[in-house]
Amino acid sequence: MLVRVIALLSFIIVVAPLKANSVTLAAAPFETYVSDEGEPSRLTSIVEAAFSRMQTNLELQVMRDAFLGSAVRSGKVDGEFAYIDLGERKDAVTLSAPYLPIYLYATAKKYDVEEVMLVPHLKNSRVAIENRFANTPKFRLLKEVKWSRNPSTYDAFKQLADDRAPYLITTRLLIEEFNLLLEKDGEELLHVSSAALMNAGFSLALGDNTPNAKATIDAFEQTIQVMQQDGSYNKILGLPWLSKDINNDGIADYIGETSVSLVALDTPIAYPLDKALPGDNSVYVIDGITYESKAEAMAMLDGVKSQRESLLDPDVYKTMIRRW
Repeated sequence: MLVRVIALLSFIIVVAPLKANSVTLAAAPFETYVSDEGEPSRLTSIVEAAFSRMQTNLELQVMRDAFLGSAVRSGKVDGEFAYIDLGERKDAVTLSAPYLPIYLYATAKKYDVEEVMLVPHLKNSRVAIENRFANTPKFRLLKEVKWSRNPSTYDAFKQLADDRAPYLITTRLLIEEFNLLLEKDGEELLHVSSAALMNAGFSLALGDNTPNAKATIDAFEQTIQVMQQDGSYNKILGLPWLSKDINNDGIADYIGETSVSLVALDTPIAYPLDKALPGDNSVYVIDGITYESKAEAMAMLDGVKSQRESLLDPDVYKTMIRRW
């Protein structure tokens, strides 16, 4: 059996503990991504795990988006941990490579949205969207769409639920979480555009005055590389399969984790972590161990398929789902 173990020991040599005593980062609340109220917070979990491995003290704060920029400029915080670049690059900050891609899709109750491949296909339509996306240069340029702006994820989905907007543009992950709520209640699932209409990513953004800013970013990026391959991302994101080119051959490989992936599949549906596409030569990484063949990888998965709960709060969305 051809199996090889990812060389994590070399990573430990490269990423030494940073001399900075602590780093303080902030982000605006974003359902399932950022929260300080005990709700699922995937970005918080990723960043906390990364800095723990970096042996760097970390304090995370959640604040309104309007206060983030001034908090960084004044030195109240060292930077942002959920920065989204949609054409509004910030001065005097050091940005990491995106540590979690964002794929923005159109979704709707009706199947016609499946024919949508580009934003212009929604011309003259009313489309619900969150302010965090709408108030960016890339979306401001899209004049042909009638945007229905919303302050929160809940409000954006409510626009769709109440038929005030026939379409919604949001992240692929949020659409999947909402569909889990619908599926559990026996409702018809949302339909989705045939392609992502816009791509972005969550990055770490440190103010240039932050001590060891470049070293911190470098260590963070290297730590993320390992976390994306050892199953940590699967567990944090609640995703059975991820894809990424792990061996630099230009072909995406499949990444799984036994407690999340559970069952063997003929063709895993994976969330892409980079732009590479899977192919016949894709390898499979299960719990940090690389398998050259799909048969060997799938033999490691002997769990029982079960539907996990949505990361969206069912109590918050209960009335919306029941009126669906």
